[in-house]
Amino acid sequence: MRSINDAHVAESGLAVVEVAAADDETAFAVQELLTTRWAVAPAHCTTREPGEPGVRLRCFLDLRQRPDS
Repeated sequence: MRSINDAHVAESGLAVVEVAAADDETAFAVQELLTTRWAVAPAHCTTREPGEPGVRLRCFLDLRQRPDS
């Protein structure tokens, strides 16, 4: 995965969440749970590291905003 950009965590309330899961379905289910609580810039695909088990997914959260705002 690419490195985290300073802008992604430049202010209080911004967060980068990286999910490690056995499969795409599980990773996207975790992301979906996050979207029910906070504003999320979702990932549209997972990544696989050669020689490593499972998948990774990175999404960006804004804890200052609720998803319904």
